[in-house]
Amino acid sequence: MNITILTIFPEMFTALNHSILLRAQKNNLINIKVINIRDFSLDNNKRCDDYSYGGGAGMIMTPQPLFDAIKSVKTENSHAIYLSPKGSLLTQKKVEELAVSNKELILICGHYEGIDERIIDLCVDEEISIGDYVLTGGEYPAMVLVDAISRYIPNVLGNENTTDEESFSNGLLEYPQYTRPYVFEGLSVPEVLVSGNHQEVNKWRFEKSLEVTKLRRPDLYKKYFENLNKE
Repeated sequence: MNITILTIFPEMFTALNHSILLRAQKNNLINIKVINIRDFSLDNNKRCDDYSYGGGAGMIMTPQPLFDAIKSVKTENSHAIYLSPKGSLLTQKKVEELAVSNKELILICGHYEGIDERIIDLCVDEEISIGDYVLTGGEYPAMVLVDAISRYIPNVLGNENTTDEESFSNGLLEYPQYTRPYVFEGLSVPEVLVSGNHQEVNKWRFEKSLEVTKLRRPDLYKKYFENLNKE
């Protein structure tokens, strides 16, 4: 998969050059390209922001540099995403859809008080938010999206079953996990997990998923049973 990130702070994306994502790029499973929007500014000082028409606090990213940056990379197979608190909330389902879409993703990172609305009208295919809160820019949301999508690209994780039982994969939060030692600080691993009875282990894990989801995300718990009743 090809992902192009447009930003005025390209140095922030060194975080993508570590661990699993670094290995995925070295193995040509994912290609991440970061482009500096300032390089497209026609302003002598490479400015990419200006005051908002109508007044108000903060600055707005100007359309010209963004438009030219997007135009330089967009193709018929591109899907341009603007990371915005006004976008639709990112879900596991959306992550999977983007991962298997066979589209070349363009991630547009706004900054300051946002971008000129005409860029959204002319160039953006979709707006996505990673949560109901506001950040200083779209760089961190872009990294979250890249990391989440990469996990659904074949061979990136090595074990293709890894994503099958994670939180949200079936609408529930993930069950508790344990490893060695068997006893730590007086707390032991639940006996069922060392019983060798896979049927009982699966039953325990499902029950714990329900329990954790009901406690921490009652909205997901309710939705899970609503979906069951529809089937």
